[in-house]
Amino acid sequence: MSEYANYTPGPYAAENIRITPTTLADGRDFFYLDDDPEYVSSAKTRELNDPRQLAYRFANQLNAAGEEVPYAAPEMRRDPLTGDWIPMATARMNRPITAGPGATAKGNPLAARKPGDPYQDGEVPDTDYNVVVFENRFPSMVRVPGRSDAVEYVDGNPLWEKKMAAGRCEVICFDPDEDGLPANLPVKRLRTVVEAWAFRTAEISTMEGIEQIFPFENHGQEIGVSLAHPHGQVYCYPFIAPKMEAELQHTEAYFEKTGGNLLKDIMNAEIEAEERIVLRNHSWVAYVPAAARWPLEVHVAPVRDVLTLDQLDDQERWDLAEMYSALLKRGNAFFDKGDGLGMDLPYIAAWHQAPIHDARREHYRLNLQFFSFRRAANKIKYLAGSESGMAAWISDTTPELIAQRFHELGPIDIAD
Repeated sequence: MSEYANYTPGPYAAENIRITPTTLADGRDFFYLDDDPEYVSSAKTRELNDPRQLAYRFANQLNAAGEEVPYAAPEMRRDPLTGDWIPMATARMNRPITAGPGATAKGNPLAARKPGDPYQDGEVPDTDYNVVVFENRFPSMVRVPGRSDAVEYVDGNPLWEKKMAAGRCEVICFDPDEDGLPANLPVKRLRTVVEAWAFRTAEISTMEGIEQIFPFENHGQEIGVSLAHPHGQVYCYPFIAPKMEAELQHTEAYFEKTGGNLLKDIMNAEIEAEERIVLRNHSWVAYVPAAARWPLEVHVAPVRDVLTLDQLDDQERWDLAEMYSALLKRGNAFFDKGDGLGMDLPYIAAWHQAPIHDARREHYRLNLQFFSFRRAANKIKYLAGSESGMAAWISDTTPELIAQRFHELGPIDIAD
């Protein structure tokens, strides 16, 4: 395994997962994470050469008039009313979409390469893989070499700050099966995905200008997924995202008032209350939060105090893979269409981990927030006036009813 600046594999990964780095034709970073013993042992090796004839990712471009102009780097502007930074990435308008009624491409850029296939713009150089990670070709945020990220002003007015959105966006493909579902992946493969989260968290935390690392998964056409393939992403913000900022304000205020950790005390209170606990193993507890917003919402917390994914030990990473597998399976069974088969649940799985440099990080705690806006087998929750206009949430159910349904789907304790 290659040496990395900040990532050190644990005993399992050192023996059973091989990370192979390469560079795509346009200069983006790419990593294979193999759990297949033949690749781990080096009996087989991965294809490292990207055969596409791609221009350098930051090369000058042609505008509508055919004139050469600099690469259209994403910028971000600060909303003076809320203080939020809003990234703006015009290049994303041209990204391929292969899922849903707005599909613009027939090929799948996340699939392994298929020799002889007319579509040859896939991101994976090899004809097979286990798990891969690579920089997004159409990033919402990216650091462009030679570009300053100093603050400037829209129209020269100090009301409106702007600067380069000098973050980073990566894609994690969980499996080569284009038609597969994350819920159906074996726990061993999800263990490799967990290692990918930890690997990228460790490495990206040393990169210039990154303040928060956010691994997440969008799943399902209704969520807005543009590529139908089992995959997730890692957004690396050059700022603290608004939801994290709100959480940090509350966790810090709680510490100053009580000396305790708010996230730990919430977990312990849920354990004591018992009613909303839905899954549990040696290292993790999953519960429906007492003030859940979504019609299906589960938070997953480590038993041990952990700040970030790369701080998890081997047992915690295995137990997380087991927990995530059980959560996805029960999520798919949550809504009954009348045939007892459940459904492919649209969901977002969002990792909240301590920011990199903010001093308030020490009073935070790693947690996963899993939710779906589906409220019945044939209905979804639309975010209308109150939610979208005022961020004032109106729940269509209660946390106790959500937990009750999970209890019908299987035992709480899933440890071997």
